[in-house]
Amino acid sequence: MNTQINIAIIQFPGSNTERETLMACRRVGLNPVEFLWNEPAENLSNFDGFVIVGGFAYEDRSRAGVIAALDPIMKQIKLEAESGKPVLGICNGAQILVESGLVPGLANHRVGIALTDNKRVKGKHVLGVGYYNTWANLQLTASAGRCAFTRHLKIGEWINVPLAHGEGRFILPHDLLEKMISNEQTVFRYCDDEGIISDEFPTNPNGSMHNLAAVCNPKGNVMAMMPHPERTENGDTIFSSMKDYIENENPVSNHTLSYERPHYEVMHYRANSNASQWVIDMIITDNEASSVQNALSKLGYDVSIARQTHWEISMRGDRESILKEIDKTGELYNSNKEFISKIFTTENTASFLVRQKEDMIGRAKLESLSQRFEVGGISEIKRGVIWNVTINGSNFETVLNEILNTHILYNPLSHECYRVK
Repeated sequence: MNTQINIAIIQFPGSNTERETLMACRRVGLNPVEFLWNEPAENLSNFDGFVIVGGFAYEDRSRAGVIAALDPIMKQIKLEAESGKPVLGICNGAQILVESGLVPGLANHRVGIALTDNKRVKGKHVLGVGYYNTWANLQLTASAGRCAFTRHLKIGEWINVPLAHGEGRFILPHDLLEKMISNEQTVFRYCDDEGIISDEFPTNPNGSMHNLAAVCNPKGNVMAMMPHPERTENGDTIFSSMKDYIENENPVSNHTLSYERPHYEVMHYRANSNASQWVIDMIITDNEASSVQNALSKLGYDVSIARQTHWEISMRGDRESILKEIDKTGELYNSNKEFISKIFTTENTASFLVRQKEDMIGRAKLESLSQRFEVGGISEIKRGVIWNVTINGSNFETVLNEILNTHILYNPLSHECYRVK
């Protein structure tokens, strides 16, 4: 075996923690090499292991990690992982591993879990949502040798490392979680300074189910980790363990994960009878829609994509006067770059309304309009995104179903999807 262990540091457009990752690898004697998303993917076979770094790949368009997960380079990463080579995804890299199906490792890389918006909860009260940064304790709750990145730790031991993310909350079906626990795939969990695992903030900084901070695949050679071990020497054991795993010729586990993921239906949209709908279009170019269209084009789909914001506003009383008051606030759209429009009705186009299952933006807007702006008569606000998919060819329904199965428009674990007629 070569004395030099070469690690590819995978960067996508928007990645921003490559320097810290290079330094962490070098501290433990690894030889890291920067590898861009658009380099020949087959060259990855020359490396001994891989780290997909943090940041904002493709500016987190559509949702964090999904555009990068569908990038052609990830096909090669999957092949390398199958051969037993270690793959570590940190923060945005973890989101990419989740959206690519490399973790938790269901058959055919089906998406089985989601990383969604943070929710800081204490005493059953939501203290805050969205982006948060702090230092957190990560306790190893799997056997030390179970994962390629924990060989130099002991079960029950914890490390203190920084985290900084907006969509770091692991959610998954309870029956899948139970299987992953028994399979020792729930590698790191958040704990306090005494090693006690509590589901409340600040011990659990983002509301993750089971206090999950990192999970691995059944073989133990792929790990998705939301905090940042590369930003502190406290996290060096993650990288030294990776080195030890490679030096021992990639001893993958013989664990398997058998789980039949539920079939998620796309429902037909029906608005609340007490609600009015606002469909918001952009005056300026929508880069998010362009990124989704480009990603689908790389997959061979001849489609056009347009995106609209959707508000469903349920009211008591005179709807017209309430909507005028809402409009004056500018809270639901920015009239300098957006305008109230209509849902697409063009030929060969299907429209899908995607909503977060926990619509915290809608709740926040309701609170702001009711309390800050003192607009009365609003009972509920729901926010969603309408994806308008135009198929430039034949086999309309077949192509639509294939696109939905890429999950580029929604993750069925964290979103609801409706077809809008």
